[in-house]
Amino acid sequence: MTDTAPTAIPPSSQLTLPDGRVEISPDAPVPSGPYANEDLLPVPVEKRTWNTYNFSALWVGMAHNTASWTLASGLIAVGMDWKQAVLTIALANVIVLIPMLLTGHAGPKYGIPFPVFARASFGIRGANLPAVVRALVACGWFGIQTWIGGEAIYFLAGKLIGNGWSDAGKIGGYAWTMWLSFAIFWAIQVAIIYRGMETIRRFENWAAPFVLLGAGVMLWWMADKAGGFGPLLDQPSKLGYGPDFWKIFAPALMGMIGFWSTLSLNIPDFTRYGKSQKAQTWGQALGLPTTMTLFAFLSVMVTSGSQAVYGEAIWDPVQLAAKTDNVFGLLFALVTVLVATLSVNVAANLVSPAFDFSNIAPRRISFRTGALATCVLGVLIFPWKLYSDPQGYIFTWLGLVGGLLGTVAGILIADYWILRRGKLDLADLYRAGGRYWYDNGWNWRAVVALLVGGVLAVGGANFAPLIDGRPIPALSSLADYGWAVGLGTSMVLYLALMLATGKGSDEAREQEQETTTV
Repeated sequence: MTDTAPTAIPPSSQLTLPDGRVEISPDAPVPSGPYANEDLLPVPVEKRTWNTYNFSALWVGMAHNTASWTLASGLIAVGMDWKQAVLTIALANVIVLIPMLLTGHAGPKYGIPFPVFARASFGIRGANLPAVVRALVACGWFGIQTWIGGEAIYFLAGKLIGNGWSDAGKIGGYAWTMWLSFAIFWAIQVAIIYRGMETIRRFENWAAPFVLLGAGVMLWWMADKAGGFGPLLDQPSKLGYGPDFWKIFAPALMGMIGFWSTLSLNIPDFTRYGKSQKAQTWGQALGLPTTMTLFAFLSVMVTSGSQAVYGEAIWDPVQLAAKTDNVFGLLFALVTVLVATLSVNVAANLVSPAFDFSNIAPRRISFRTGALATCVLGVLIFPWKLYSDPQGYIFTWLGLVGGLLGTVAGILIADYWILRRGKLDLADLYRAGGRYWYDNGWNWRAVVALLVGGVLAVGGANFAPLIDGRPIPALSSLADYGWAVGLGTSMVLYLALMLATGKGSDEAREQEQETTTV
């Protein structure tokens, strides 16, 4: 098929408003058929209401969780001091903010989620490839985070209720109260996501300041126990700033970037509700780098304080909070951990796969159905077993698949910004035979760029314990820079293949002529 605009849809099928946002023209037919449903269609302009605070609150809620808390502590564990750890995390989040803003631009402009956005480059059917990969990663993280949330309920409730709760009869190697805690936390998340995106927005709005308050209280408590802030800052670097530091800095930086690599693709799922580009740009710029840097600083300070107070570094905030015998403190810690875990799990690991699964069969799978599928898959992967072997699952499988997402980001950025110059045809994103149909719904150029970029990004990585050693030892020198290698390679190769085959060169000009401005 060619990429020329079909004649069945009139040139004025979409309107460009004075602020640059685009929507389907009122007198044009609403996209329908096998590739459209209510959840995947563009959000109407009047419903794009998220402001700067909403996006900032979203990032505060997603960044303030147990996994983020341990990022800085992990860098401390390999020998960095608090200044080096905080600097590494701050730089990584400034870097990853760039692709987030670039891919997030299509959200408020066109009101479309990530799977639909990916159709422009991968093809209407081909978009399922990056969408499913991303969805499976999110399902894995959803299950693990839900198990962690259940552990928080079980562990801290045991401190309040006593041995009758902690030492309950075991089923499958765990106390039945642990399974109950897991089920309760799972059900809470299902209830929130089932009520839709507006409920999620309201939840993130109040969760963000609450979690910030909780982290601040923990810092105050630890400083009081340590006798001031001096002991919290007293932890020298074991690496200095010589060769030993720079040897660790590069892979650590890529790891910190990789932590948010999924969200750098997910972000159109949220920015599609933005009231303007300014709202999503400032909201993310104020929310992500500042939040992660502040949270890293808090985690280092509190963890350093635990070393001074208890004689050992306690990196897990749940276990640290359990050190107090104050009932109010335990309850506050329980609620804070649960709100933080809920916030990141619902926003990062439920919303996006819900859209991804809906994109597979739009007429059969709605947003809510996709979210429920994610919740069920998150249990079927047996997160309690996966969490017991973090090296094999979190750091190998999820880490490697997450690294592949950098290649997807490179393709999306190249297609949207360089080839199409930010111009998309909304109607054609939902119909067979249009400019995004390519070859039977697949753009083989994007697939090739994804595969080549993925091989270069992770081919030289250590897959242990899945396999012994590295699949392609010759690429081992690239493994420490996997995210950057994947993004850069896929971007260049995709552009080369598209231009060499005559695709996309006149795309922006054609679409600009077909858009009515009001």
